[in-house]
Amino acid sequence: MPLPQPEESIHIQTKDSLEIKKIRFEINRIKLPIGIEDDFGIVRHPGASLAVPITNNGEVIILRQYRFAVSQRILEFPAGTLEAGEDPLTSMKRELAEESGYQAKQWDHLGEMFPCPGYSDEIIHLFLARDLTKLPERPQGDPDEDLEVLHMNPKDLEKIISNGEEALDGKSITAWHRACHFLSL
Repeated sequence: MPLPQPEESIHIQTKDSLEIKKIRFEINRIKLPIGIEDDFGIVRHPGASLAVPITNNGEVIILRQYRFAVSQRILEFPAGTLEAGEDPLTSMKRELAEESGYQAKQWDHLGEMFPCPGYSDEIIHLFLARDLTKLPERPQGDPDEDLEVLHMNPKDLEKIISNGEEALDGKSITAWHRACHFLSL
């Protein structure tokens, strides 16, 4: 089923903005569809892709990655921000190689998600990556990436998600849920 059509707000004025790396924070004067006019902060994001990689023997590849905003390592699937003009699947193929050291021959689209619609326009394109091949050498990724590549049994991942043994981000939980539904797990 297609997503509902957007109900456009009226952008009156951008009062201020700050740009860093690939994102921009704006303070905008907006009139909402219900008629309220006020100042709202929004993070402008170019979009991202995420993949749930599953090996030929049924293991899930997941990363334990340090995230400075929460000052801890969390479990998450390989993902990355889209480069200017980049197709989401092309982005994901690059990110899968850089972050996990694998490439996939089979790709299934799992839809999109809005991770933080209260303050960001980011959309994440979700994929299932299968028929994986380990690369002889992992390509160089972003210099600030601090991650560990894990191979996990799907039942162990389900246990971690349900009991909160480790922190996971929302995009990874959503993607896992959709992958399980797609695979009938």
